[in-house]
Amino acid sequence: MPKSSDTPTRSKRAGSQLTPDAIIEASLRIAARGSEDAFTVRRLGEELGADPTAIYRHFRDKDELLLSVADRMLREVLDRIPEGLDWKDRLRALAEGSLEVALRYPVVGSTMASRTTRRPNEFRVVELILGAVTEAGLEGAEAAVHYRMVGDSLLAYVGQRAAYLLFDADVRAADESSWNREYRLVDPDGFPNITRLGAQLAEVTEEQIFATRVEALINAIETRVRALRGA
Repeated sequence: MPKSSDTPTRSKRAGSQLTPDAIIEASLRIAARGSEDAFTVRRLGEELGADPTAIYRHFRDKDELLLSVADRMLREVLDRIPEGLDWKDRLRALAEGSLEVALRYPVVGSTMASRTTRRPNEFRVVELILGAVTEAGLEGAEAAVHYRMVGDSLLAYVGQRAAYLLFDADVRAADESSWNREYRLVDPDGFPNITRLGAQLAEVTEEQIFATRVEALINAIETRVRALRGA
């Protein structure tokens, strides 16, 4: 956790003070502009108008800052989930919010696909998913493994989408055009399925993929509940 959260540090700007919250907000502003250097002390110092080394009075290192920023992102996700939803709609809202926020801060979203913040808002997300699978009818080890299935699947897809935004625009354009170019030119004898479904493959959208993935996770939970009840 931040070292001196109650003791603001005077920045170089007259009348301004450097606090953990100010540093986190500055990191998010930089990340929202698509920059990959949101966690360099030099860039943060420029953003805050402060001595870059002052950041280390509040965060042990860049990794601690990253985890704190990621946990703030999770708060944004949770704030988007309305009250009173059933377990399926809670998972759908979590998925949609996670993707939206990760794409807003791609450098953070891509990095956190393989990390854990070990902080309050992450605990709240875990509690939400566990509550959803429990409400669906799973308990004990079944609830635990299906929580991990949901959480890890969402992290993987959201992280992949966020990481993709960090590539240069020309690289993304080449990848996205491949369905209408290289995949249309494959040898029909060697790749009959690609040839047969080439037009449909080119028409698939990211929105369709994401919605289908989320519904597949929900269906997997429902299928397991039915199987356990029928056992």
